[in-house]
Amino acid sequence: MFYHQLDEDTELRILELRHAEPLYLITEHSRRHLRTWLPWVDDIYQPGDSRKFIEMGLKQFVSQDGFHAGIWYKGQLAGVIGLHGIHWGNRSTSIGYWLGDGFEGKGIMTKACKALIHHCFHDLNLERIEIRAASRNTKSRAIPERLGFQEEGRLRHAEFLYDHFVDHIVYARLKSDEADI
Repeated sequence: MFYHQLDEDTELRILELRHAEPLYLITEHSRRHLRTWLPWVDDIYQPGDSRKFIEMGLKQFVSQDGFHAGIWYKGQLAGVIGLHGIHWGNRSTSIGYWLGDGFEGKGIMTKACKALIHHCFHDLNLERIEIRAASRNTKSRAIPERLGFQEEGRLRHAEFLYDHFVDHIVYARLKSDEADI
């Protein structure tokens, strides 16, 4: 299984079915906060919806096509990070992440991304990692910028968020860039 101890307070663990209730609760508690940048929030109505998300991630994990890991901070589920999928032919992937309301500004996501980057380059032997963030989502964009990702461009109207389109900024990091972390 996937597990990383980030520091004495923070760890990453693959999401399991038993985590459906806590995942639903943090999503519900953070609904307004998350909805600003994530298009799936209105699809989560009950713990069963979180369970389906976890099942999908476990299937990805088993088929070596990505996964969803919970980010635990002081024993509480604080957010999610994972690989959207793995393109083995190109040895590339993309990272997605979010933190619940009240967990931002503690360096949690930077540490989580750093661990996942290390996993991708050293354990999975990937060559390229992408992170995409809405152009106006400055908090999310700060993560790849802080971790030495190169900004590669803008995808215009890349995502529809409820009633409007947002542009995405594409960041990438190569294995040869890894020494900078």
